[in-house]
Amino acid sequence: MNEKALAVAMRHGALKARIDEQRRILAQQVAPLESALARGDAALRGVDWLKHHPAAIGLAVAAVVIVRPKAAWRWGKRAFLVWRGWQAIRNKLRAAS
Repeated sequence: MNEKALAVAMRHGALKARIDEQRRILAQQVAPLESALARGDAALRGVDWLKHHPAAIGLAVAAVVIVRPKAAWRWGKRAFLVWRGWQAIRNKLRAAS
């Protein structure tokens, strides 16, 4: 093997070792995030389930209205205000972009 090819092979080996070390360090640094991301994924699966089962939401709301109508009315007003606030913010952001 000539000198130039040997230098290239050595450089290639050094770079591969450096990449392997960087991957190992990255895996260590990302490990704490995995549990947080797993919880987020679980929450999104729950939201997805609710989107596909609207009757479950309707039954839950009906049960709350029957059992505690005053509390349901109070939470309904709060939910409406949050929803309107979200719409206003979303519309402002869309207009700004």
